[in-house]
Amino acid sequence: MNSSLATYGTPAVSSRFSGKVALVTGAGSGIGRATAKAFARAGACVVLAGRREAELTSAADEIKMIGGQALTVITDITDEQSVQRLIDATVDRFGRLDAAFNNAGVNAYAPIESADVAEFDRVFATNVRGVWLLLKYEIAAMRQLGHGGAIVNTSSIAATGGTAGLSVYAASKGALDAMVRPLALEIGGQAIRINNVSPGVVQTPMTAGLPDEMLNAIGQHAALKRVGQPSDIADVALWLCSDEARFVTGQSLLVDGGFNIAGAR
Repeated sequence: MNSSLATYGTPAVSSRFSGKVALVTGAGSGIGRATAKAFARAGACVVLAGRREAELTSAADEIKMIGGQALTVITDITDEQSVQRLIDATVDRFGRLDAAFNNAGVNAYAPIESADVAEFDRVFATNVRGVWLLLKYEIAAMRQLGHGGAIVNTSSIAATGGTAGLSVYAASKGALDAMVRPLALEIGGQAIRINNVSPGVVQTPMTAGLPDEMLNAIGQHAALKRVGQPSDIADVALWLCSDEARFVTGQSLLVDGGFNIAGAR
C-alpha cells in the first residue's frame, strides 16, 4: 500500500473536531486540499486520499505547519480494492472514521455530437461509481465502529442549473443528488448523516484554464459579485460534518454565491 504517516505535535488551532478522524478524497488540490487543512485546523486527524503522491505530500506538509496529523494514501476511487485499502488504512491507523468528504471528481465539456462514449464512461466511473464505492466502505466502517458519522459528497451547481456542453458532467452530479436521499434513509438509524455540497464556479485547478475575463463575467452574474474560493466550500463541508448540522441529512446544499438565482448559463 502506498501510504505514509506524518504526525506533528504542535497544538491544533481549534478543538471543534478534536478526537475525530476525517477522510478527504481529492485532497491534493483545490477544494479537497482546503478542506483537509480546515479539518486539521479544527483538531481532526486527517486522511488525505488521491492519485498524485506529490500533491498529497505537499498538502500533508501544510498540515504540519498548523499542527495536525495526516495519513496520505494513494487511491484510485474507480477501483474497489483501492477504496477498500483506503478505508482499512484509515481504521488501522486511527481506529475510527467520523467524517468523510468525497470530493474527488473529473469534469468533461463537449457538445453531445462531439462527445464520445469513452469520456462518458470516464466521468461516470469517477463521479458516480467512485463515490458510490467510497460510500459503500465508509458506511460499513462507521456502522461497524458504532460512533455514527457524517459524510459529504461534492456535487455541483451543474446538477440543478443548465450549461451548454456539460450534459455528461451535469448528469453525473445529478446522480449524486439522487443518491443521498435513499442512503439517508438507510443509515439514519445508525446516527450517520449524508449530504452533498454543490459548489458554483470556484477558483481551482479545474477552472484554471478559463480566461480571466470569463471568470470575472461569471462572478458578476452571482449575487455576491465574485466566484468562489476553495475555503468557501471547505467551511460548508465542515459545517455539514459537525454537530451543528446534526439534524441535516439527505440534502444537496447549493454554495454558489447566489449565482443560480438568475439561472445558471
